[in-house]
Amino acid sequence: MKDFIQNETTRKIVFFIAAIFCLTPFISSPIALALGFGLAVFIGNPFEKYLHRYIHLLLQISIVGLGFGLKLNEALQAGKTGFTLTVISICTVMALGCLLGKIFKLEKQLSYLISVGTAICGGSAIAAISPIIKPSTKQISLALAIVFTLNSIALFVYPFIGHILHLSQEQFGLWCAVGIHDTSSVVGAASKYGDEALKTATTVKLARALWIIPVSIITMFIFKNKESKIKIPWFIAWFILAILLNTYFPVFDRFGSVITVLAKSGLNLTLFFIGSTLSIQVLKTIGIKPLLTAVILWVTISIGSLLYIIN
Repeated sequence: MKDFIQNETTRKIVFFIAAIFCLTPFISSPIALALGFGLAVFIGNPFEKYLHRYIHLLLQISIVGLGFGLKLNEALQAGKTGFTLTVISICTVMALGCLLGKIFKLEKQLSYLISVGTAICGGSAIAAISPIIKPSTKQISLALAIVFTLNSIALFVYPFIGHILHLSQEQFGLWCAVGIHDTSSVVGAASKYGDEALKTATTVKLARALWIIPVSIITMFIFKNKESKIKIPWFIAWFILAILLNTYFPVFDRFGSVITVLAKSGLNLTLFFIGSTLSIQVLKTIGIKPLLTAVILWVTISIGSLLYIIN
């Protein structure tokens, strides 16, 4: 089909219309991701070289907007509930990732990127750790491709399993925050399940993202690189500020729900953009051993955290 739409202007118009459609209530998070991927496969992404710099910014703005739908007591309760599971899961994934890297004889940097991406927050963790361990461009691209591929699968699989097991909103939100790599897919899956699941998932996942800081410090010593700077996810502070404003200033009650709706639309657009940056060519670059390592880590954290939450 790509050959039938060779005109660059036509491709841009189609892409723009699809992006606008993702802002409407008719499109869910998984569909937005699938639509982006479908366009990338069939007509190509005419804006691919520009989107990467805006995806994370749009995601951060959307997450801050979701803060206006939370009260402080809800956020604290969610954070408290997920703390123990967060610590256990991060330690387990990092240790297992190191072991699998040796078993499959993967390059140290690649196995570490896959492990930290699975353990903390996907692409954001990979981006934060990369300047410290100094992997090759190919290793970074490979780790990101694997993480984003598994994220895409999780966006469809998690809600399906959640409904089969009749998980509560809080249980599902906690499971998403621990078992799904990237923040965008965590929020996307949770928003499809329900508003309470979304609140729990967002809060626990962002609290989990703060573990980038101690993990980065430990990484400096593991890779003997004390000159690197730690990349702190500062947007989380704005998320906390949004929660405080919504909690202590009643004036925000008037338009807090509107901001939340806009934030969810922004999230759908983010997932559409992420899907449009994937392609068959990118997926073909994924090797069997790195993919197998990532899948084992993902299945381990998914099943382990689910059993912990249910019991």
